[in-house]
Formats: sequence, structure tokens, C-alpha cells
Amino acid sequence: MSSGDEVVVALDVGGTGMKCALVRPDGTTVHAERHATEAARGPEAVVGTILDVAEGLAGKAHAAGLKAVACGIAVPGVVDETRGVAVWSANVGFRDVPLRELARKRLGLPTALGHDVRVGGLAEARLGAGREASQVLFVAIGTGIAAAHVVDGSAAAGAHGAAGEIGHILVRPDGPRCGCGRPGCLEALASAAAIGRRYAELAGVPVTAAEVADRAAAGEPLASQVWREAVEALADGLATGQALYDVATIVIGGGLAQAGPRLLDPLRAALRERLTFHREPHLVAAALGDEAGCLGAALLALDALDKESR
Repeated sequence: MSSGDEVVVALDVGGTGMKCALVRPDGTTVHAERHATEAARGPEAVVGTILDVAEGLAGKAHAAGLKAVACGIAVPGVVDETRGVAVWSANVGFRDVPLRELARKRLGLPTALGHDVRVGGLAEARLGAGREASQVLFVAIGTGIAAAHVVDGSAAAGAHGAAGEIGHILVRPDGPRCGCGRPGCLEALASAAAIGRRYAELAGVPVTAAEVADRAAAGEPLASQVWREAVEALADGLATGQALYDVATIVIGGGLAQAGPRLLDPLRAALRERLTFHREPHLVAAALGDEAGCLGAALLALDALDKESR
């Protein structure tokens, strides 16, 4: 069997669904499928589903004449990538789950465990919108906000697996209380959830961030105000990120990135206003969509495999 027949079993586990794939070493997806996470069943049941799905993918690879050489799993929360442990996740309920070892035993394959945003950043930096830069900050803006700093194709995890929590930069000391318990975090002002919540508070009408963007684009004053406030808060957070990391490219991903120029154009202008001696980064939308997590999980597994073979 040639190297062209090799694939990685890749899973990107979210609070609602799992995106799963067989990925070639060049980043080509051979097979993809989705499954419900059903986190309400509890963490043990979710782990069981992860292992069952991973084993099923390995079986499908074998049936197709392919060789599964490794497994990569991405999960949300705090992840200790060195030990392969899902330390904590609010969305899935993980508490110190040795997921890497559990998957390795079930599949009999070298396995890597990573953080969902960090592996997404890894994929965007190597295969997507940041592939021309050696220093990339990937910022995912959805229900929450998190980031990954990727240097020469490697994403920093931090001393405790919690690097990249840019959503918890303090941007408005007198702002709304964040889910972490502190008032004024970036996530509490500029996440998709925060934008919808802010509009609903002012208008008394439940809306999504996408609807706020649409209304702002149509010229509605209240929506324009809410959108502008979120963009300004986000620019403050990115300016802090640029001061810390001095990257060449900032890639904006997550659900809010689907607003395209309606987000990126004013955000780019607001960020430029906040920079003094720091170099302005190239600000772009993510290119890989919701495939980034699976692709990044596969890349992480291949990196681990390469280190083992040295």
C-alpha cells in the first residue's frame, strides 16, 4: 500500500455536533460525515459516541482500501495536549477525560488530542487564508471568542492548555458580565451571542447576529449602533492581540465571519485607527469554513506521528 492510500481519522467535536472525516496527508478530504453530539446525555455517553464514530471511520477506510495511520480529535474547552486530556469543557461536560489514550486503545492508532480553535487555526495557517504568512492569529467569533497564535505552522497551547483566550481580554471595565464571571470581556460585547443579546435588550425583539448585520446594512439606526459597538470592541481586542503577538495576518473565522465585508471593512478601519508603532496585520476572512477543525485535527495527528518516527 502506497503513501497515497494513507488517511487520518479526524473528528471535530462541538457542543451540538461532530464533524468527522478521513483526510489524506495533503489535506484532501476523502470522506466526511456528521453526527449529533447530544451533550445532554452526559460526558461518558459523548466519549462513547466519539470512540464509536472514530472506529467506524477507520473501518470505512479499510473497506475502501485505505490505511488509517493516525487519529486526530479536536474538542472545545481546556485541553492538555501534552497529556492528551480534555481537562474541562462547559459545552460537552468533560472533566479530565484521557481521550487520547481511550481512542488509541480503541483504534490501535497513534492519536493526538487538540483544542478546537487551535486546530482550526493550524488548518487556516497551513492550508487556508493564512498560508502565505509565518505568523498568524486565528480568531474564531461565534457563541464565544477564542484565538490561536500559529508560528511556522505550530499553534501554541500555553503552559496549562489555555492559550488563546482572547475573548477574555478586558475591553470595557463597566461592560456586561461575561460568562466567565467578570464584567467587560471582549466575548461579552463582540461575540455573535453578545450582538444578538444586546439588540434584543434595546429593541425587545429576539434576533441573531446575522439579522443585526442585515438590519445594519439596510440602514436601521439601532442595528447600526449595536454593530458599530461590537466592531469597536473587537478592534480593541485585536489591537491588544497585535501588540502581544505582532503577527503578519489575522484570520477571522467562526459564524460572525460570514458577514464578510460588512464585518471586515469597518473592523479593518477601526483596527488601523488603534495602531501606533505596531505594524498593521493583513486582516482576512477564514477560507476553510467548518472543515477547518477536521483538517486541523488531521494535521495535529500527522505532526505527532512525524515526531514519533524521528
